[in-house]
Amino acid sequence: MVAWHRKRAAADVRDLIAIRKQVATELKPTRRFTNALTRGTEIAVIAEIKRRSPSKGAIDESLDPVALARQYTAGGAACISVLTDTPHFGGSVRDLQEARAATSVPVLRKDFTVCELDVLDAAEMGADAVLLIVAALDDAELRHFHELASELSLDCLVEVHDEAELERAISIGAKLIGVNQRDLRTFQVDQERAEHLAMRMPKGVVPVAESGVRGAADARRLAAAGYRAVLVGEHLVKSADREKALSELQVALPS
Repeated sequence: MVAWHRKRAAADVRDLIAIRKQVATELKPTRRFTNALTRGTEIAVIAEIKRRSPSKGAIDESLDPVALARQYTAGGAACISVLTDTPHFGGSVRDLQEARAATSVPVLRKDFTVCELDVLDAAEMGADAVLLIVAALDDAELRHFHELASELSLDCLVEVHDEAELERAISIGAKLIGVNQRDLRTFQVDQERAEHLAMRMPKGVVPVAESGVRGAADARRLAAAGYRAVLVGEHLVKSADREKALSELQVALPS
């Protein structure tokens, strides 16, 4: 997937300088993504709009992003994540724009950010935050994209899978770090990974657990491990009662 996006970025012939100027002049106010995750006494939920995935195949190809965003908001989602990757996840920029227009909560552009234009595009389409996957970027790219996002008033969810990646995220001053419990190569979920890395999060970082969260028991385990938020997609999209499923995830944080 990362290789595909690298090829896509290499084929993008748009004028970077012109795009930067355009985005700077048209910059709209953003909703503070990280702040929204730290307001309550319960674990915050980033509810994801996800049509399909490489690991699970079709989840709900015909979902309505507007209706889903409204259900998530009614259920108490702190933030919403929207897949904009089309070939692998069936998402689109339109999904993000429609979802954001239908809710008042901050919205993450969930995609493979591999070039400067990807960050600029996120700002232009109206996202409030972008995903930076440490495994997909070298040190210079990671730092540059993180700094550029800050200049554009975008928060960054910096995703890691192991201790080495966590150290790289910490080194750039990341304040919102997501631990993906799913291996990007095998697609297997390792629930011990999140608990192991939680102990290595420095003070001041907002830790988020991603993938493999399927209910209140998982949320309680992660809250006890020190996580402030969870990112949940498949479990919510497949739920018959999404608002109820969302409310069940919002377990109390340890006092």
